[in-house]
Amino acid sequence: MKNNKSLKRNLIEWGVILGVAAFLYLTGLYTEVIGGVQRIVLSTGLLKPDILSKDEQFDADYNFILESFDNREFYFGELRGKTVFLNLWASWCPPCRAEMPTIQDLYNEVKKDTNVVFILISLDDDTSKAKQFVKDKNFNLPFYFLVGGLPSTYSTNTIPTTFVISPEGKIISKESGMAKYDSDNFRDFLVKSTNN
Repeated sequence: MKNNKSLKRNLIEWGVILGVAAFLYLTGLYTEVIGGVQRIVLSTGLLKPDILSKDEQFDADYNFILESFDNREFYFGELRGKTVFLNLWASWCPPCRAEMPTIQDLYNEVKKDTNVVFILISLDDDTSKAKQFVKDKNFNLPFYFLVGGLPSTYSTNTIPTTFVISPEGKIISKESGMAKYDSDNFRDFLVKSTNN
């Protein structure tokens, strides 16, 4: 009799867990929930962006075109001579959602520096979903879509992926996966890279 009660209780518990998981998945809320958990992990400061040593740095490729969220085309090559924070993301990606507030905070700190440029490229197939995500979260970062392909220099199997390009055209930071960008150390690195 005790075993039957225990079995019933286990079945009910698993039914509730599976029901909640199915609800989150079917409503699309799972990305928000997972992103929230990942934001907590980021707040610890353990996931820092990787800054490349001189030996690890490699040449950036400026040969591609972007389109802003308000449908204006932009040639990436116009950014030669600037420090560029380039982030590849998608609205359906929980780690992208988790790190985006840290990028927004970093942007707010350095946006007055005209030598530092932020480019956030949405890899969403459905552009309306990316635009809606940005609108819902009130982000005011410079968001773009690709026009054509992205050069192989930036190929990655992971999103988010973030590159920092120096004014000399070298990739001086590459982070595959989420990271916390609104730290004093990373902000100083970004600003100092404009003066090297």
